Amino acid sequence: MRKLKNTLFYFLITGGFGYLMYWIVVQGKFLEVGRKIVSPTSSDSQWTQFLSSLYHNLQHPLALLLLQIITIILVARIFGWIFRKIGQPTVIGEIIAGIVLGPSLFGLYFPDMKEALFPVASLGNLQVLSQVGLILFMFVIGMELDLKVLKNKANEAVVISHASIVIPFALGIGLSYFIYYQFAPQGIEFLSFSLFMGIAMSITAFPVLARIVQERGLHKTKLGTIVITCAAADDITAWCLLAAVIAIVKAGSFVSSIYIIGLAFSYVLLMLLVVKPFLKRVGDLYAKKDSVKKSVVAIFFLTLIISSYLTEIIGIHALFGAFVAGAIMPDIAKFRSIFIEKVEDISIILLLPLFFVFTGLRTEIGLINEPYLWKVTGVIILVAVVGKFFGSALAARFVGQSWRDSLTIGALMNTRGLMELVVLNIGYELGVLSPKIFTMMVIMALVTTFMTGPALDLINFIFKTKDVIVPSEIKSNAKFKILISFGNNEKGKSLLRLANSLVKNDKEKSNVTAMHLTLSDDMHAYNLKEYEESTFEPVVKESVKLNQEITTIFKATGDIETDIADIANEGQYDLVLVGVGKSIYEGTLLGKVLGFTSRIINPDRLLDKFTGKEGLFENSPFDDRTRLLISKTKKPLGILIDKDLQKIDNVFIGMYSIGDVFLIDYAQKLMYNNNNAHVTILDDNEHTKNNFIIQNSLIALEEKHTDNFDVFQPNQINKPFLLQQDLAVFSLETWKKLIEDEVSWLADIPSVLIVKP
Repeated sequence: MRKLKNTLFYFLITGGFGYLMYWIVVQGKFLEVGRKIVSPTSSDSQWTQFLSSLYHNLQHPLALLLLQIITIILVARIFGWIFRKIGQPTVIGEIIAGIVLGPSLFGLYFPDMKEALFPVASLGNLQVLSQVGLILFMFVIGMELDLKVLKNKANEAVVISHASIVIPFALGIGLSYFIYYQFAPQGIEFLSFSLFMGIAMSITAFPVLARIVQERGLHKTKLGTIVITCAAADDITAWCLLAAVIAIVKAGSFVSSIYIIGLAFSYVLLMLLVVKPFLKRVGDLYAKKDSVKKSVVAIFFLTLIISSYLTEIIGIHALFGAFVAGAIMPDIAKFRSIFIEKVEDISIILLLPLFFVFTGLRTEIGLINEPYLWKVTGVIILVAVVGKFFGSALAARFVGQSWRDSLTIGALMNTRGLMELVVLNIGYELGVLSPKIFTMMVIMALVTTFMTGPALDLINFIFKTKDVIVPSEIKSNAKFKILISFGNNEKGKSLLRLANSLVKNDKEKSNVTAMHLTLSDDMHAYNLKEYEESTFEPVVKESVKLNQEITTIFKATGDIETDIADIANEGQYDLVLVGVGKSIYEGTLLGKVLGFTSRIINPDRLLDKFTGKEGLFENSPFDDRTRLLISKTKKPLGILIDKDLQKIDNVFIGMYSIGDVFLIDYAQKLMYNNNNAHVTILDDNEHTKNNFIIQNSLIALEEKHTDNFDVFQPNQINKPFLLQQDLAVFSLETWKKLIEDEVSWLADIPSVLIVKP
């Protein structure tokens, strides 16, 4: 009755008021008399009006900006992925993406399309958004600096860092003497031009350098610590110099810039002596609380905005204010993590690519259209490398570093990346750099960043060394070595229990390694140690509980799947164990659509589709990372579908083909090493009777473990039996077959170990 009343009320209200609106509109038509209103009458004019309206919507500034952002993000991700695959920082690919979308390529071959997508009138919106992204990014860079490291290693680091600034700065000023007359814009004084050339030569990209150090496993070494410290000192010094250079350029002379520099100095004192203690007090009050109030978040973001505003008004650029605001944040890992998480994704994924493309739109490779101009570009690159690479290396050698470490420091400090583009764009906006010299300097930034990886590889080759990832104790002659790679703590503990069950009674001749890899884009130098300790703490506690000694490996990387495969090969592991997650693209129509489009956004999946590898996993509950891992790992791989695996006393193993014979070795290990676990062999095609190898292997098992061994047929499998089991073991091919056949008892299956031999 209640439902009927609601229905009647609904139709009465909607119908009654709907009719009332219709009646008012009809009556309103009479008010149009004498107002000269022309209404379209034919279908053609209505269609024309629709197309005109649609075209107007497409040309609306907001619609155009959104289309630009979509294009930029897609192209930046594709190029970033390509360069990551060839061992280069993602930022190089994103910079190249910007140049490709600019006049150098897209504008050269498709000028009309380029003008339609990036009309000159729309570039102002892109510039403002990109500047907001840079402000947020510089805030993160300031927070990433660990000033405590500077105190501990200040002596060596300051010598190397300042030498790596002064030498290229001097060479940059010297170079500007020879190119000023031909390449400096009209009306720009030599002092302004030479200072910008000097600062552009002496900058180091701290974020790119930190990620390269992490990805090469150097962050725990003495060398890695020195390099990070040098880069931090370099960053602080370079940005202070840049602020002074901007002040001089804007003021017109050094003497008149004293007022701006004085204001800047007062600003820094205000931030250090007044604002920083206040923020520290706020941080101390909320350090132990589970969450941070929005009002507190507002205080810190307001500090960022006011700091950026003040430096922009003073005349030393808003980016310097953002950097200082990040550097004076409370020295509490929790606080910095919260703000980095809030800021980084939106700045790096959404807004920073806009800056790369905006830089690309300014970079016209076509301007370098003569052999002489390419020679000048080559000289600029040479001066940059000699000043930064060899300047840093010689300073490091002078303070007592070995030649190998000195050259490594030089190669890393020569990395310029995004920070160079920031400096160049500031110079371009101030009118100090002409389009030609701007393009040459962008090419220099790309070359010096691109050469970092190959230079490090060459140094290692010359000195017959290799960046150490696998600990030496793992490379010993252990009889059976297991590598478990986990993403989260619970899966890590389940994988450790599984590994322990395979080696429990043979620990002297075995080795278990627990490894956690994380994307270097998600990691920061300031909290790397704390993150590693918190990640491994639950797994280490579980190892103590199991009385299982483990070795740990932690690494930040740009390609998790490839690194797992490489470490497995380098450590010569007998088994690699990983967890599996559900794919986010399965289960719904929208999910299938997103799954298709994800192949465009995630080129790894697109590549697998064309090479035929994805077909193997079409119906499997594997996430994209597991798919890639299966295709790349050459060592035996075990994939655990974890359903809260706590103990491994009852196991059943599926034998669905002759190729599954290798699973008998795992049955042997489980019964021998796991306190006589009970193993049931599931024989689908009576291989236990018809195959000589399988038959003899099972007879040998039965003789040793009579009471702990059974052979079942699939028709004997039922729910009560499955509920008694702790683990099911299948080969990868058999698992695929079970999924394709939609075997009914899979719904009640316990945790599953899928093994690829």
